[in-house]
Order: sequence, then C-alpha cells, then structure tokens
Amino acid sequence: MYISYDYYRVFYYVAKYKSISQAAKQLLQNQPNLSKTIQNLESALDCTLFIRNRHGVTLTPEGEKLYSHIKIAFEHIEAGEEEISLEKSLQQGIVSVGVTEVALHCVLLPILKQYRARHPAIKIHITNHSTPQATEALKNGLLDFALVTTPTVKSSSITEKVIKPINEVAICSKAYSELLEPKIPFTKLQDYPIILLGSSTKTYERYSNIFKSHGISFDPTIEAATTDQILPMVKADLGIGFIPEDMIKKEDDVYKIDLLEKIPERYICLIKRKEDSLSVAAKELERLIVSKQSFTIMT
Repeated sequence: MYISYDYYRVFYYVAKYKSISQAAKQLLQNQPNLSKTIQNLESALDCTLFIRNRHGVTLTPEGEKLYSHIKIAFEHIEAGEEEISLEKSLQQGIVSVGVTEVALHCVLLPILKQYRARHPAIKIHITNHSTPQATEALKNGLLDFALVTTPTVKSSSITEKVIKPINEVAICSKAYSELLEPKIPFTKLQDYPIILLGSSTKTYERYSNIFKSHGISFDPTIEAATTDQILPMVKADLGIGFIPEDMIKKEDDVYKIDLLEKIPERYICLIKRKEDSLSVAAKELERLIVSKQSFTIMT
C-alpha cells in the first residue's frame, strides 16, 4: 500500500496537538486542507482515525494504533533533522561565559577541552568574575551564561542549576605544624593569620558567617584578589587559607588541616537569564556541562 508521506505528516501533527487548527499553525497550512488530507488518509486506510468534538479531536482505537507507530518514526526524523541543523550551526558562532576561578578549575576547563575538540570553529569568550560580578554581567546581557559558586545572588530574572558540590578545606604550610594534629577545633583558627578573597566577594561573606557561627571574630590578615593567589601565599608561610580540595595537587607542599567541625559544603551553579533562549553554540556547551556532572540538578 502506498500512502503519501504528507498524509502521515498531517496525521502526526493533528494527533500530537489534538487540534486541526493547532496543527495548521505548525505546518503553515489552512485548516480545510488539513481536514481534506485526514479524510483522504481515512479513506485510504478504510477506517476512522479521529473523532471531532468542540474542543478539537481525539484518536479512535485505530488512530491510537497508527499514532503509536507514526510517533516513533517522526521523532526519529525530527531528531535527525535537529542533529544535522546542529552540526551546521556549530560551524560558526561565539559563546560568552562568565566564570569564578573555582568553577573554572573544578568544572569548566576539562569540558572546554572537549568542546573545542568537537567544535573548533566556535569562538569562546571567558571572563573571570566573582559571583556578584557574573550575575550583574548576565543581567546586562554581556554573557550567555555563567558558572558561579554559592552563595549566589538571587534575582527574579535569573535561573540557577546546581552543577557540582564543592568540598572546601583549610590549608597551611609546615610553619604552622601545630595545626597538623588530628581534630583541630575551628575556634583555634582565630589565633592565626587568615588569607581569604576580598570583602566584595560572596566567599568573604560566607566565611564571615562561618566564623560567626562558631562564635569567633573574623578579620582576615590578607585579602587576595583571586583564589589562585591563596595557594602560593599559604606556601610562603603567610597564613591559613581556604580553597576547594579539588584544587590541591600533591606537589603543592601544603597540608590540609583536620578540622573537628567540617566546613559547610558549597556548590557550583550554572546561572542564566530566564527569558532568553541560548544560541545553538551556547546551548551545546551548556548541555556538555550539565551532562558531565552526576549531581542532581535543581532549578
């Protein structure tokens, strides 16, 4: 039996939207033509496929059987079309991403390597931001999306996805060997110089709250401009630092302080504007970031 592909295409859209008028909008055709096509298909198959009512149409048992097969076929066709379109679109484009240093080292760098290998023609603009700076740049339309660390800046125009939990640790050099004993109380840290990011950052705010929760004063001796500066300062015996455990390498010659009370977990989040749709290139990078993380995503 030969039946035109166009007949099945019209049937699929009418069944999908349960409405001839909605299908007509999707197919850029008029309703009478679609109604005629459905009649021709029903005549060719010698059965009724739809029951018309004032709310639209519903499938008959025969229509349900046909739709279960047609749906699979058209979903495969649409997936193939989308894949080809995606490949063509990814031959050019620019993606602008804001990122905190922690998010760069703990999430983005290995994914960028994979993305560049797959899509070498795409230009990528990476800007180094604190969480508040990234949020503001996003609001102003300067970024496609950003990867930031919590605590985030809440906004009604921004949506968040939790990408990965981060375990932060206190570190020191051998100059503070007395802190290398097991189970050091957090309160003991107030007796030592503290190295932390500057007061305009969410990290500063976070540790201010952590110190206060332990009932001790918070007054960093050194405020670093970037997270990358903390590690060499600790190695130079300048004080106690706090960095993600993932950023410490064996050759760094620093030591984790075994704190009695664990530092509260924080997270890396992907943030973007709610109302804006991403370009194909940006959407593909977002997909890679999300798919590479096993942590449950939260909106």
